[in-house]
Amino acid sequence: MNYKFLFTAFVALMSMVLVSCNDEEATYLSEIRVSQSYVALPENGKETATIEITATDSWEFYDSDDAKDAYKIPSWLEITPKSGAAGTSKITFKAGENKGGRNCQLKIKCAGKEQIINVIQGVKAVENATCAQVIAGDDGKTFRVTGTCTGIYNTTYGNWYLTDETGTITIYGTLDKNGQTKNFASLGIEVGDVVTVEGPKTTYGTPPNEVHELVDVTVIKIEKSLIKVLDTDPADATAPVEGGEVKFNLDCKGNGVSVVIPDEVKDWLSMVSVTSGANPVVVFKVAPNPAGDRQVDVTFKTTDANGKEYTAVATVYQKGAIVDSNIADFLAAEVGNTQYRLSGVVVGITDAAKGRFTIRDYSGEVYVYNAAEFDAKVGDIVTVEGKRAAFNGTAQVGSGVVLNTIPVTKVSLAEFLTKEDNKDVYYMVTGTIDEIANATYGNLYLKDGDTRVYVYGTYPGWGATGDFRKNLIEKLGLEVGDELTVIGSKTTYNGTPQVNNGIYFGHVK
Repeated sequence: MNYKFLFTAFVALMSMVLVSCNDEEATYLSEIRVSQSYVALPENGKETATIEITATDSWEFYDSDDAKDAYKIPSWLEITPKSGAAGTSKITFKAGENKGGRNCQLKIKCAGKEQIINVIQGVKAVENATCAQVIAGDDGKTFRVTGTCTGIYNTTYGNWYLTDETGTITIYGTLDKNGQTKNFASLGIEVGDVVTVEGPKTTYGTPPNEVHELVDVTVIKIEKSLIKVLDTDPADATAPVEGGEVKFNLDCKGNGVSVVIPDEVKDWLSMVSVTSGANPVVVFKVAPNPAGDRQVDVTFKTTDANGKEYTAVATVYQKGAIVDSNIADFLAAEVGNTQYRLSGVVVGITDAAKGRFTIRDYSGEVYVYNAAEFDAKVGDIVTVEGKRAAFNGTAQVGSGVVLNTIPVTKVSLAEFLTKEDNKDVYYMVTGTIDEIANATYGNLYLKDGDTRVYVYGTYPGWGATGDFRKNLIEKLGLEVGDELTVIGSKTTYNGTPQVNNGIYFGHVK
């Protein structure tokens, strides 16, 4: 037995446990007891570790769908079993070979109580690295890297971007001087500062959209930048669609200011002027924008008396034209910042509070993720504006907002006949197809009990015009006797009430 390894691992583990103890941790609970609250695994990956669990009720390991959840079971760790019944059970832990130390915290739930288990494999060895080496490195390995803070997107937990000459990584969580979370502001890190951090690497997402991160880093050193952005004009650094100027007011304690604009955007962004002194002003000219929203990072540089370079990075934004599109064309578009406007019937809702739902028009369906101002039900007709995004290769509307909602009221055929004529008010009706009068355009009769209503047109979906309105009956194989649900307005023709321009919603053979 390698006692040297076990002792080193134990010391490292206990250091981790002491740092991570919090009010959640409870080693001795009447509902659930474990034989030990830490598990040490060797680097070679050939040996397992086993603990016993005694529970008064069914139990299970907490395993969130969120890959960034602190207690999610990491991909490198095998646990058998992950759940069990009341009584005493054995749990086995196994991990593959790993040359660098790694660890995780797990949570077991039972009868409303939670037990923390700490797992460590090997001994953490800090490796000095560049951003490129972190990106290429193994998940779980601890790296120390120095770079410039080029953006901060969460000032509570300390989520920001660190950049050196080899690339950019994400810092997901920053510990304060006492090793605590949610106190990033106490460190005083600003965009432009040169920061040395140390922490374990993880990868979030899948290629080509994966994000390489160091998680809950410890800050080793902060070197304040000699140049930073004080404010901008406009305040959001955003130029209008028709173009204009964006000004950056800087604070510079170095020797002069130079400006770097990426070559690929010089056709629409150029520098007009830069003043000298301790508070230089840099003015950019932005050309008119015929496409979608766009943005670019510009870099301001200065040097100290010894020639050491300091930088500050800022973003110039520009609004773009909004493209009116059907869903099929939207799905065929590339992921990017272009804004699209889509309309369709809500055919499914996964989370109304967060604005996650699916819409359908005559050309297809698309999932809308986290749209603001969503207040609709299934069957309503909505207009959404957002960007072409994707998740795990599946297209979706991202960064969206619901611009308009047309309510649709579900009624019986008998109730429909009592409504006033109004082409701007929509109803959803369901009935059995009693007769097909025109298969090309879907003119047919629906019947429900003794009530029979004429449907003037059954079209594939919202927005269908011209030839797109034709032949739905044949495409779906609809026949007399099938149950059909359509959305339409109430009108009257030659004294006969009808569902006007019916929108297909669903059917049952």
